[in-house]
Amino acid sequence: MNNMSDPKILVVEDEPSQQELLVYNLEKAGFRVVATGDGEDGVAAAQDENPALIVLDWMLPGLSGIEVCRQLRRDADTRQIPIIMLTARGEEGDKVRALDTGADDYIVKPYSVAELLARVRAHIRRANPAEVGEMLEHGDIKLDPSRMKVERSGTGIKLGPTEFRLLTVFLSRPGRVWTRESLLERVWEHDLDIDQRTVDVHVGRLRRALKVNGLADPIRTIRSAGYSLDFED
Repeated sequence: MNNMSDPKILVVEDEPSQQELLVYNLEKAGFRVVATGDGEDGVAAAQDENPALIVLDWMLPGLSGIEVCRQLRRDADTRQIPIIMLTARGEEGDKVRALDTGADDYIVKPYSVAELLARVRAHIRRANPAEVGEMLEHGDIKLDPSRMKVERSGTGIKLGPTEFRLLTVFLSRPGRVWTRESLLERVWEHDLDIDQRTVDVHVGRLRRALKVNGLADPIRTIRSAGYSLDFED
């Protein structure tokens, strides 16, 4: 069974048989998968779902994969999500164009499922160190996912499980503005018993814990938007 620790993959592929194959193999490998067959829907899903990685087909109806990639790279909220582009176009010039547009990788159809999964895992490891238990650091805050330990300026901080997950999300992309809805998705997985006010309560607890020894609050409230971990004024 998938759980909130399983990385989420967004598949944007318009051919039903190819989409079904991708979804089946990614879920079998332990990933959560969201799939769409349309470029515009792909952009919206990337913004709404905050996936760990996007598998993006080049040839899509309407908005092409190249244009999807270009739009995602212009958006601060999706700019850092790894993108693997799939295409039947094997010319070197096409590969260069995809990479120049912002794709992180390029696989020509027909492809090996094992190779695709290996590349997916590699890009997630590089982009989301918390997924594989690597230390997260920003400013004077350090979080060790494997040992469930947090410290700030060398002082250990005790956090509850929810606050620990919140801080992990914040540290995964420092400076990003997280809406309450996106935090609900990442930390509580849209639990129907949880409302957005609960997010505020737990962010407040995390703030108090991080202000150990009188240190400044590193979490900014963005009016009408959400929260951001950012040490800048």
